Amino acid sequence: MVEITRSKRSLPLPTEAELEILNILWTTGPNTVREVHTALSGKQTGYTTVLKQMQVMAGKGLLIRSERFRSHVYEVRLPKEQMQKMLARNLLQRAFDGSTKNLVLGALSSQKVSSAELAEIRSMLDAFEKGSR
Repeated sequence: MVEITRSKRSLPLPTEAELEILNILWTTGPNTVREVHTALSGKQTGYTTVLKQMQVMAGKGLLIRSERFRSHVYEVRLPKEQMQKMLARNLLQRAFDGSTKNLVLGALSSQKVSSAELAEIRSMLDAFEKGSR
C-alpha cells in the first residue's frame, strides 16, 4: 500500500466525477481501473479517462494505489461517512453561512421525506441532544 502523509483535514473535496468513482469503491471495495470502468459503463466514459481520473485522485490523496498485484488496485482513503462529513461541513459554510438549522431545513424541503424517515431523524436528534450535554 502506498503511504500517504497528507492529513485527512487537508484532503481536497472531490468533484462530481470523483464522487462517482468513490461511490463505486465504497460499495465494492478496492478495485482495478478496469473494474471501475466497467461499473461506469453506462456513463460512456473511456477507459483512459477513468485511469487518468483515478491517478489524479491518488495524487490528491483521495485514493490509495496498491502495487502488490499485477494490476494496480485502488481503494478509498476515507470511509464514506468521513467524506460526507467533510462535504456537509463545506456546504454548511459555503451555502448556509454556518447555519445548521438552515442546512437541515433546506435538505428537508428539497424533496419528499417519508414519515418513517422523519421519525428516524427525530430519534437521531434526540440521541444527539442527549449526547452533547
